[in-house]
Amino acid sequence: MVSTLRHPQSFFTTAPQPCPYLPGRLERKVIADLAVPDADALHSRLSRVGFRRSHTLAYAPVCETCAACIPIRIPVAQFTPDRTQRRTVRHNADLAACIIPPTATQEQYDLFARYQDTRHAEGDMADMNAAEYRSMVEDTTVQTMLVEFRTPAHQLMAVSLVDRLEDGLSAVYSFYEPDAPQRSLGSFAILSLIKETEQLGLPYLYLGYWIRQSPKMAYKARYHPAEILSHGTWHTLDTANPPADDPRTFE
Repeated sequence: MVSTLRHPQSFFTTAPQPCPYLPGRLERKVIADLAVPDADALHSRLSRVGFRRSHTLAYAPVCETCAACIPIRIPVAQFTPDRTQRRTVRHNADLAACIIPPTATQEQYDLFARYQDTRHAEGDMADMNAAEYRSMVEDTTVQTMLVEFRTPAHQLMAVSLVDRLEDGLSAVYSFYEPDAPQRSLGSFAILSLIKETEQLGLPYLYLGYWIRQSPKMAYKARYHPAEILSHGTWHTLDTANPPADDPRTFE
């Protein structure tokens, strides 16, 4: 079934700006305001057709000369971890996950800042101050939660910002302790969210955009089977024969 959006007057586009993932390219987004009645229902509908949330806005790429950003989700009931992913779960068996309201803390921000300095020093988020971090976490009009991962000594090791949708969970952003590479905490956070999604009886974990050409975003295809949105429909990603483009339209 092809998913489409009605009422195009509810959306607006941004001006072209440098792409944060592919050097030398420009990105442009279509934006929808989520500060509306029934925001959760709108958010769920938009997520099913490839939008993501940032603060109180939903967005999707509408770049004129590039369609590298492809929405990706995991059908959690069919997910089967590979050997590396099973090992990651074992290595982090000591961590406890706690779901809390979307309230920012200094402890979270300190971890976030260390993570940005180590892993994404050249990225757009590297210079975020504590107030901007708080805005990222707390400025939401939809069902949002934080998942904190802690050691038995209560050390904060990872945090995931997550939205609840009608048909799943949406992983908005995760960050983790950069000085523990042996734990593969980024992968562990996704594996934990897959488990949480299934326990909630929801079918999908939405992971945002898969960008095959970007080392920062290509990893999402490691979770099998993944589904991608292409030509307006969700279908299983064939990593051996990935789509050449994704001519999405919003009606």
